[in-house]
Amino acid sequence: MTNRTSNKDALLQSIREGKPLSFKGQLQLTFALSIPAILANVSAMVMQFIDAAMVGQLGADDSASVGLMGTTSWMFEGILTSFVAGYAVQVAHLLGAKRAADARQMVRQGIVVCLLFSLVLAGFGLVICRPLPVWLGAEPHIRAGATAYFGTFMLFVPFFMIDMVSSSMLRSSGNMRVPSVLNVVMCVLDVVFNFFLISPTRQLSLMGSTITMPGAGLGIMGAALGTACAGMVVSLLMMYYLVFRSNELRLTLDKGSFKPRWNSFVKAIKISVPMGLQHIMLTGASIVITGIVAPLGSIALAANSFAITAESLCYMSGYGIADAATTLIGQSLGAGRKRLTRSFAWINVLSGMVIMGVMAVFMYLFAAELMGLMSPVPEVVELGARCLRLEAWAEPLFAASIIGYGVFVGAGYTLAPCGINLVSMWIVRLGLSIILVTTMGLYGVWMAMAIELCFRGTVYLLWLSTKRWMKRNVIDRREYA
Repeated sequence: MTNRTSNKDALLQSIREGKPLSFKGQLQLTFALSIPAILANVSAMVMQFIDAAMVGQLGADDSASVGLMGTTSWMFEGILTSFVAGYAVQVAHLLGAKRAADARQMVRQGIVVCLLFSLVLAGFGLVICRPLPVWLGAEPHIRAGATAYFGTFMLFVPFFMIDMVSSSMLRSSGNMRVPSVLNVVMCVLDVVFNFFLISPTRQLSLMGSTITMPGAGLGIMGAALGTACAGMVVSLLMMYYLVFRSNELRLTLDKGSFKPRWNSFVKAIKISVPMGLQHIMLTGASIVITGIVAPLGSIALAANSFAITAESLCYMSGYGIADAATTLIGQSLGAGRKRLTRSFAWINVLSGMVIMGVMAVFMYLFAAELMGLMSPVPEVVELGARCLRLEAWAEPLFAASIIGYGVFVGAGYTLAPCGINLVSMWIVRLGLSIILVTTMGLYGVWMAMAIELCFRGTVYLLWLSTKRWMKRNVIDRREYA
C-alpha cells in the first residue's frame, strides 16, 4: 500500500513540475485514483441496496414512501455537492500550480461558506417537508411516512455538508483512499444503525438458540435516522483528517484566516451556480417523472425506486472515475499542461465506458435476482427487472456523460454541460416519458430514460472532442499576491 501510494504521489508531482508523463504513467495514475473511489461508491451502493432491502421488508407502501422522497433528497445532495465543488476545484488548480499555502487558505474559506449555506438549505427543506408529498401526487396513506423520512434527512444536512467539504478537498489533493475508506465505514454504520432502529425488539434464531434482539421499531423514521447518524459520525472523522492529518491540506501547517474572500467566492459561484442549477433542473425533472409514476400505484413506485437503487450498482463505478478525472484535469490545467489534460480526459472517459459496459452485462443477466433481494413482492420484482434489462443497453453512453461531466468540472467549465444536461433531461427524457407512460406504464418511463442517456452521452463525446472546454484561464497568478 505504501509503495502504491508513494508512486501515485510521485506521478502527481510530475504533473505539477512539468515532467514528462508516459501513457503508462497516465493509466497508472488514473486507476490509482479511480479504484479507491470506485470501490467506495460500489460498496456504498451495496450498503444502500441492503438498506433498501431492510425497508422493503416493511411492505410496498413504506418502500413507496421512501422512494417518493429519494429524488428530492438527491436534489438537495446535488446542490450541496455543487456548492462544495466551487471551492474544491480551486484547491485542485492551486495545488497543480504548486501553491499549497493558497490551497489551504481556500480550504478554510470553503469550510465556512459551505457550512453557512447548508444551514440555510436545511431550514428551507424543513419548511417544505410536510407539503412536499402532496405536491408530488403521493397517495394519502404514504404521505406521513414520506414527510417523516425527508424531514429527518434535512435535520442532518449540515453534517452531510461537513462530509462533502472534507472529502472533496481531500480528493482535490489526490487523496482518494481516506474518503473512500470512511465512506465504506459510513455504509457499514448505516446498516448497523438501521438494523436496530427500523425493526422492533424481536426473537432471532442463532445456531439453534433463540436470542432477543433489541430494536426501536421506528420503521421509516428508523431508516432515516440510521443514515443520518452514520453520516454524522463519518463527517466528524473526515473533517478531523482534513484539518489535522492531510499531507498537503492540513490546516495546522500554517496560520490563516477563515474569513471568506470576495474573489474566491465569485470564482466559486461561477463554477457552482451552473452545477447547482443543473442539479435542480435535472432532479426537478426526475421529481416530475416521479409524479408521473406515482399515480401508477405503489407497485410501480416501489419497482421504480428499487430499480434505481439496483442500477446504481452499475453507474457508481462511473462516478468514481469521474472523481479521479476532476482531480487530474484540475491539477493538469492548474499546471498549464493542456496536452496532458486532453489525454487524461480521454483515458478516463473510455475506461469508464468499458467498465460500465461490463457492469451492465451483469445487471442484465441478474436483474431479477437484484430486485428479489430488495422486495418480496413478485409484481415489484418482475416490473423492476424488465426496466433494468432495458436500461443496461444505455450504460456505456451513460458513462460518457458522467465522466465527461467530471472532466469539465475539473476544468471549471460548467456552463455548457449544464445546458447539455438540461436540454437532454427536460426535452428528451421528460417529453418521451409523458408520451410513453400512457401506453407502456413504468416500462415506458424507463425506455425514455434509456433513449435520453444515449443521446446525452453522444453529445458529451462530441463536445469532448473539441478544445473549447480547455480554453478557460483557470488560475489568476496575481491572486493572493
